[in-house]
Amino acid sequence: MDQSIYRYADIGLIHFMAYPQCIRGEGPILETLTEIVEDAFFTAVEVTRIKDPQVRKDAAKLLAQSGMRVAFGAQPALLTQKLSLCTLDEAARRTAVDQIKECIDQAYELGAGGLAVLSGPAPADPSRYGEATDRLVDSLLELCAHSAAAGSMPIVLETFDRVPYGKNALVGPTAEAVARSELIRAQYPSFGLMLDLSHAPLLGETSADMVGTGAKHLVHAHIGNCVMRDPAHPAYGDEHPRFGVEGGENGVAELAVFLQELLRVGFMNPERPPIVSFEVKPITAWGETTGVVVANAKRALQQAWAKVQP
Repeated sequence: MDQSIYRYADIGLIHFMAYPQCIRGEGPILETLTEIVEDAFFTAVEVTRIKDPQVRKDAAKLLAQSGMRVAFGAQPALLTQKLSLCTLDEAARRTAVDQIKECIDQAYELGAGGLAVLSGPAPADPSRYGEATDRLVDSLLELCAHSAAAGSMPIVLETFDRVPYGKNALVGPTAEAVARSELIRAQYPSFGLMLDLSHAPLLGETSADMVGTGAKHLVHAHIGNCVMRDPAHPAYGDEHPRFGVEGGENGVAELAVFLQELLRVGFMNPERPPIVSFEVKPITAWGETTGVVVANAKRALQQAWAKVQP
């Protein structure tokens, strides 16, 4: 593709993945966030909850100064605390919903244009998937209502794998995610799905499968890699290693196919450019650094975009 990718999308970086020391809402948040906003390659950034109110206030000021689009990832608030929006334990589900409501309030404070969640783990007994799905829908409707009461920020559901060595999430296969999204959109039309290149292999889906099935509900995209064939690999499962990592599933070629599909279905477009964000994390066991892994991602995107056909 000869035209600039920025004509078709804003390119983001997930702060709490590139800098995993910040994933729990603590750590060198302002210092690392400053590194991202000072990098003109990125026109969007994804942040998560920030526990300290003053740090959060300073981060909001920094983000406003940057001119970048901001998205809020509430997935870490669920994953790090083992919370689930689809659990059959009503008290535990209530805790999860209340936590995400707090995240929604923070997202508005930080100027985010959307907030993403994941379903939570699938029940051990597949016969209870239907019950868990009902609980998930209840949770999402309540969260949409909470956000709508404060403004217009949409809630977004990210699809994850359903394998024991990954996140083993209820949602899940793209077709099932679309069915859930249809229920929510009947009341909240701005609701949508987030699809992630790194989750496609874990779901047993191709880019064409994933993007084609979810196209009408797709509002946000992540690009990354995964490892699924070597249990001894330090990034085994849904750990988002760099593109082209030994034993991984996604490199430049796979990224180019995913981008081509996003362009084909009209998701990436000049009229309403979406956010497409890198979800990459350094493998500390190998001594990798954030700077090298992020540079790897930039090169992969530039090489992949050059392969995309208009």
